[in-house]
Amino acid sequence: MPINQEATGDAQALLRQVQVGPTPITLLGTAHVSRSSADQVAAELDSQAYRAVAIELCPSRFDALNHPDRLAELDLMQVLRQGKASMVMANLAMAAYQQRLGEQLGIEPGAEMRMAVTQAEVHDLPVVLIDREIGVTLQRTARNLSWWRRAILFSGLVASLISREEVSEEDIEHLKEGDVLETTFAEFAHDRDDLYQPLIAERDRYMAAKLREAAQQHPGRPILAVVGAGHLKGIAEHLADTADPAETLRRLDSVAPKARWPRFIPWIIVALVLTGFYIGFTRNPDLGWQLVRDWVLINGGLSALGALLAAAHPLTIVTAFVAAPITSLNPTIGAGMVTAAAELWLRKPRVGDFGQLRQDTTELRGWWRNRVSRTLLVFLFSTLGSAVGTYLAGFLIFDRLNS
Repeated sequence: MPINQEATGDAQALLRQVQVGPTPITLLGTAHVSRSSADQVAAELDSQAYRAVAIELCPSRFDALNHPDRLAELDLMQVLRQGKASMVMANLAMAAYQQRLGEQLGIEPGAEMRMAVTQAEVHDLPVVLIDREIGVTLQRTARNLSWWRRAILFSGLVASLISREEVSEEDIEHLKEGDVLETTFAEFAHDRDDLYQPLIAERDRYMAAKLREAAQQHPGRPILAVVGAGHLKGIAEHLADTADPAETLRRLDSVAPKARWPRFIPWIIVALVLTGFYIGFTRNPDLGWQLVRDWVLINGGLSALGALLAAAHPLTIVTAFVAAPITSLNPTIGAGMVTAAAELWLRKPRVGDFGQLRQDTTELRGWWRNRVSRTLLVFLFSTLGSAVGTYLAGFLIFDRLNS
């Protein structure tokens, strides 16, 4: 498709006018927590110059924006069984960060996206969701990182919760350099290609492909695309791509399967630990029982400590101590699954906990106050405690065997 482009901008908004074939596309750059951005969206759509609105949201984020009560339908056990606990916590942490900024400025997070949807309804315009599913983005990011880098990434989320520094609206306007993902991980994303690619560059290509697809489906109909201003340059450049947009979307939506060899590591550790027990009992029964005690006390103790740090029910803490040494010898089930199930049974979340989940997780202590988020913390901390305990106990066992 032939493409012509001109850029305009001022202190209040960033605009790029792009012609994709017969379809004019206006890219409106916004800060995701900004009064002026929301006002600019309204002004553009009130001009009645557009026949469609594209917004930087994926289906799940769009649903969360319009139906925040859907959290009440969250099945915690299903989330845990499917291994999505970390993803749910990441989503909550990012939403909490954006909510905190919004509260400081007295404006609802995602106001410019809500304004785009509301004005689209007023003017009877179709809404096109152009961002990639956040779950896919986080999965592709995780696949691109070592376990250590994943820990640093998660720490960025934790830091955003702990920080209570006030942010001025003038500073928020500076966030036009990026969106909530880039803002949350700004300390890392622009300095590391392994983060920059899935979090920023890939999404530029994805949203451009979505817009090219919309231009093909509705030729000649002017489109307003409301996106984080940090994406303006990348999207505008990729609107000139000639590849089939459907193929581009398919490629960027795919998640590479996990390498097979790491799956064998837990079984290798189990084999080594059991071998250590066998050697210990063969040499001396007292030594064998000492190794078993070390395994139970360290593995169970650290998992129980994790549950304690998550403010779990006392019986959940006992469950962690008993379950961790056993589950660590059976990689098909983790200590966190057992402790989370115990916590859910002992402290079943109330309807109000689901309703208050987003609000409670905007502050650090709220994660412990809300029964839903606390269950997620119990799962995470007891799992980490058991994992650390497995390695420490394993090293101690072989140290005793070599002494």
